Formats: sequence, structure tokens, C-alpha cells
Amino acid sequence: MVVDLGDLSAFVAVARAGGFRDGARRSGRSASGLSEAVRRLEAQLGVRLLNRTTRSVVATDAGQSLLLRLGPALEEVDTALDVVNRFRARPAGTLRLNVPVSAVRLVLPRIVPPFLAAYPDIRLEVMTEENFVDVIASGCDAGIRYDERLEQDMVAVPIGPREQSFALAASPGYLDRRGRPDHPRDLLDHACLRHRFPSGVLSPWPFERAGERVEVDPPGPLIVTAGAASDLAVDSAIAGIGIVALFRDWLQPHFDSGVLEPVLEPWWERFTGPYLYYPGRRFVPTPLRTFIDFVKASADKF
Repeated sequence: MVVDLGDLSAFVAVARAGGFRDGARRSGRSASGLSEAVRRLEAQLGVRLLNRTTRSVVATDAGQSLLLRLGPALEEVDTALDVVNRFRARPAGTLRLNVPVSAVRLVLPRIVPPFLAAYPDIRLEVMTEENFVDVIASGCDAGIRYDERLEQDMVAVPIGPREQSFALAASPGYLDRRGRPDHPRDLLDHACLRHRFPSGVLSPWPFERAGERVEVDPPGPLIVTAGAASDLAVDSAIAGIGIVALFRDWLQPHFDSGVLEPVLEPWWERFTGPYLYYPGRRFVPTPLRTFIDFVKASADKF
């Protein structure tokens, strides 16, 4: 029996993603194209591989058995094709990265334009996600996260500035009206603009000074989703609504312009910068290897 490799790849993409839309997003194909490919494969095999409902797509027992054997086999095919890619004069292929919004804003702008200029045959896809994800299951080659969110079996390569800090800021008008805090606990009497992670966690604000660590869970009139809606919190702080906490580099342009004023600067917590991570037990495709080498060579630019 001769089965189309593209149809097999379509089945794996949908089964791993648990749906046609997510499978399309992760594979770079259309949902309708994936659906047609899976139907064609099921008709050719004479077996239902996926149970479809309006809310979910789940592999049948036959589908699970096929996925278990097929996934590693397709990875071997990708590896074989990538070996041929090495003989090209210039690296080529698609590189998919899963990164938080903060990395898109603060890290990648210094890396991506010169990388694409140096390697025009590589196509880069960047997907934003605040939660830690399995990069393989998400259809990506690598991700960017901070060290406390990395798993042990991941290879981690430093990317971007190696020290970052959270900063607090408010408009001069707000601080003139409400007063300037001297200690983190003073924030309990202020209007604070908070961030909630997609997981639902509303993290307290951490502070550290001369060995003293303090966490504060301040009240406030606004809570936004971390990353995706952070600019709304910043705009609200500029408008005098309250105090915002965010990456210092994100707020620095507003400090420079004077529309925001640093708050409790001696207490700002510093932490190690982000890492590019990828599975250590998996073959590294040429586009990813090229990107890793470029990141290492660009380290002195941060």
C-alpha cells in the first residue's frame, strides 16, 4: 500500500494538537486541507483514526497505535531531509519559535532582522505563549522562557540581556496626588495595576533590598492578561490611574520621556535573562542550529 506522506503528516499534526485548527496553526497548513488529508487517509486505510465532535478531536485506538509508531518515523524522515539541507550553499527551511510577548518586545527585535538578512532562505514563524509549553507538541522547534520555567531535559542557550529587572512606575501626577511609597508595604494603600497569567495566577509583587525580601499583594482597579494586554496597564499608568509593575526595559522609554516616574527603585528585583530552549534528545534541524549559532555570536550585542 502506498500512502501519501503529506496525509500521514496531517494526521500526526491533528492528533498531537487535538484539533484541526490547532493542528493547522502548528503545521502551517489550512484546517480544511488537514481535514481532507485525514479523510483521504482514513478512506485509504479503511479505519477511522480520529473521533470528531464539535468540541474536540481524539484519536481512536487505531489512531493512537498509528501515532505511536508514526511520530518517530516522520521525525526520522525530517532528519534525513535535513541532512541533505546541509549540502546547500545557504541554510534553508522553516524555524518555529514559541515565545512570551516580553521576548517578542525586548529580545527578538535585536536578533530577528539581522538573522533573516543573513539567512534569507530560512523562514521564521514566531508564536506567542505565556505558559510553558512542550515545544514539540506545540509544533515548534524551540521556545524562549526564563530559567525557573525550564524543564530538566531541555537544552538551554542564553538569549538576550543576561540580567533583567522588574520595575514599578506611575505618572508624576498620580504620585503628587497619592504620595510616593517608601516601602513595598506602602503599596497596600495605593491603586496598583496588576497582571494575571493565562494559567489564572495573580502573582504577588516581589521586592528585595539589602537581603530583605518582601512580597506584596496590592489592591487595584485593573487586572490585565500578562503580555497580551500589558500595554493597557502601561497606558493606564500614564493616564494617572495607578502604579504598574513590568520589565524595566519595557518601561524605560516612558522613564526617558518623563511620562512615568520610577517607584521604589532600590527595591526592584533583578533576575537572570531568558533562554532559548529545545529538547536535548532530539535531532537539531539546520534552521534551528543556524539560529542557535547566530544567537551565541550575537551575545555581546546585549
